[in-house]
Amino acid sequence: MSRPTGDLAPTPGQTIGPFFGYALPYDGGSELVPPTHPEAVRFHGRVLDGAGDPVPDALLEIWQAGPDGAILREAGSLHRDGFTFTGWGRASTDSTGHYSFSTLVPGPTVAGAAPYLAVTVFARGLLNRLLTRAYLPGDDDALAADPLLASLDPEDRATLVATADDRGFVFDVRLQGDRETVFLAYPRH
Repeated sequence: MSRPTGDLAPTPGQTIGPFFGYALPYDGGSELVPPTHPEAVRFHGRVLDGAGDPVPDALLEIWQAGPDGAILREAGSLHRDGFTFTGWGRASTDSTGHYSFSTLVPGPTVAGAAPYLAVTVFARGLLNRLLTRAYLPGDDDALAADPLLASLDPEDRATLVATADDRGFVFDVRLQGDRETVFLAYPRH
């Protein structure tokens, strides 16, 4: 039986690595802006497995709007020139499961919406990447009005909201178990 074009089922991923720490990180990949930028904040946290142990060889990517809420569509995100905000970054975890990005606080893409960073997680044992969001704290009305957050019970909602610290925001990713991060599925993903 044949399927019409555009109605194809995805094939499963394969686990042959991980090779994340060897092949995918690159110089400046975690710096959406240099840490010395006057408006730079640190977006960081840990990736933890179901037992609460660190995952030392995960890779995270973030995608975000600029401070004005504009989605950047410029080519060249892999090239870091030392001053241009790219809206995209990649960081690997260290032996304690910690990752860190230097970025700007994203603005809401729509007036009144809650700003967030889109987070992708790659790690050993995962057949496919995991997708989630890290909402920023501070605007309780916008967070309460967000359709995704409003669809979750309070315990699950809390897994998607970062916490503020002295230099930026902390967002821990729990792959399973107690306080598992809510992961998202997109059509045809």
